This record gives sequence, C-alpha cells and structure tokens, in this order.
Amino acid sequence: MSSPHLPLRPRAESMIFGIARRVESRACAKKGFWQGMTTSGQFDPRPRFLMCRPRHFAVTYSINPWMDPAAWHESGDALHATAMRQWQGLFRALHAGGASVELVEPQDGLPDLVFTANSAVVLDGRALLARFRHPQRQVEEPVFAAAFHALRARGLIDDVITLPPGVTLEGAGDCLWDAHRRLFWMGCGFRSGVEAREIVSAQFGVPCVALALADPTFYHLDTCFSPLPCGAVMYYPAAFTTEGLALIHARAAPEQRITLSPDDAACFAANAVTFGRAILLSSCSQTLRARLKERGYTVVETPLTAFQRSGGSACCLTLRLDYRLAVAMAAVPAAKAARRG
Repeated sequence: MSSPHLPLRPRAESMIFGIARRVESRACAKKGFWQGMTTSGQFDPRPRFLMCRPRHFAVTYSINPWMDPAAWHESGDALHATAMRQWQGLFRALHAGGASVELVEPQDGLPDLVFTANSAVVLDGRALLARFRHPQRQVEEPVFAAAFHALRARGLIDDVITLPPGVTLEGAGDCLWDAHRRLFWMGCGFRSGVEAREIVSAQFGVPCVALALADPTFYHLDTCFSPLPCGAVMYYPAAFTTEGLALIHARAAPEQRITLSPDDAACFAANAVTFGRAILLSSCSQTLRARLKERGYTVVETPLTAFQRSGGSACCLTLRLDYRLAVAMAAVPAAKAARRG
C-alpha cells in the first residue's frame, strides 16, 4: 500500500476487515497547530483520517447530476490514471500537514468506496455507521462496518453504532461537525432523512441542526457548506431552501458568513478539508482565497477534477476520526482569551 513517493512507516502487523496499513507522519511533532486526541484521551498531535485508494474508482452509474457514465467510458483509462494521481496529491498534502491516515482496502465493483466521508459520523470515539439511500452504494455498508470494527479492535474507535431500521444518513457527507459551535449541521432532502437529526443528537449528546437542501446538484451538505474552526461558515446560498438558510443565519452572524459564488460552488470549494489554519481544496477563485487569507487561513490547492465527475472532492475523500467534544469546549475560552489579549 505504500507509495514510493512518500516516506511511510508501515505497521508491522497486517490489518483485518479491509483496513490497510496506517500512515504515520514523521514531521508532525514539528507542527504544533495540527492537534487532535487519541481515543484513549491522550494527547496526539496528529489529526487522523480515513481514506480509500481509488484503485477501482470509475463512474459506472448515475445517482447525482455530476455522474455521466458514458462520458467516463469514452476516456476511462486516462481518467482513472488522473484519479490515481490526484488522490495521491491529496494524500501527500495531508501527510505534509502532519496527518495520520487509515486506509480501507478498495473493493472491485464498489467505485464510490473511495468517498469515505460517507461511511460514518464520528465524534468522541463513537462511529455512527451510514445507511445509504441508493442500492448502488448500499453494498458499501458491510465493508465500512467491518473497517470500523477493525478500528475498534485496534483502540482507534471506542464504539460502533448502527442506525435504526428505515433511517438514512450518509455519514459525514451530510453531517458536519462544527467545533466552534459544538454542534452538527445535517443536510437532508436528497440522501439523508430529517429523522436522523434526533438520532445524531441523542447518540453524541450535542445539538444537530437539519438544513433542507434545495438543488440536487448539491445533494450532500459537504458539497455546499463547510464550517471553519474560527466560527465562519463557507456556504452556497442557492443550495438551501429558505428555511435552511434561515437556520444558518440564525447561528452564524453576518461577519461569520462566507458566501460562495456559483463558480466556486461548481468547483467544489466548499468540499474542503480544514485543520489548523490550512484549507485543502481542489480549486477556488482568487476572491475566495483572499477572503480566507484575511481570516488567517492558507489555501492549499490539490486538483481533484476526476472525482468531481462523480460529485465529490477533498472532503468527500476523507473522514476525520479524531474529533473530540472536549477539545472543542477547551478551544472556545482559549479563543476568547486570545481576542482579549
């Protein structure tokens, strides 16, 4: 699983249930702002992500407006090579930032397994497994379930939870953790059901705000909304119903709102990975880059156009495993003290 381009330190033992070797960062100790917690509660300077190599990635069916199997078939080999190269670029960017990455073993016939954000919602070492709406992705559920049970066996996850029958929630694709507000934002309408809101809140003991989505082009919340560590929210207003926008505006003051242009939204600028003061995304306008820089963020562009053909980008390709409520609660008074100082 190791790449000749990356200085990886593989684990000695082989992983079970489709989990591949863990990728360790050798530079993470130097980067003090890449901070997280282990499931045992001990301090760990590395953020931890779940990813899956795109060995079998392709657009072979259509379950959202981005997916065009015929167009993919015309240039499939070249597009697959591009996807492999672009995934490696994201992987390398995470590694350079000090991240640790767990890998799910790719499975033939499951082209969207690469979008690990959809596998579960994770907080405080508890993983609430996804249930997919479309049959094409429901076959991924046992693979992801086995992967999380393997993570639990290694002590990286404490509990693995299953949704009640009949409830759909497509993981962190539709359920995003906002560490600043200590709540989940949940998209609903196209893939996830609003009834999942109460389940998320009960399982994790935090509020869950359900935002109704209005445009099938932005079928998951992570395609059009991104909460940033500073309390700002980056979002595309046209993706939401009037009621959904009202809920965003009720919790994000005008100065905390970063609205995306149609062009930035179409480039999946909201589908970003943010940790510390770095924002990893496929591409964005100079205007958006400048607005983020004003807030102290560094934008790292890592092109992911091949995955956009399937309706995904950086956030879709990763799942954060180490979010902790205690870290979020401690960060708020520290931020206030810094502002007073």
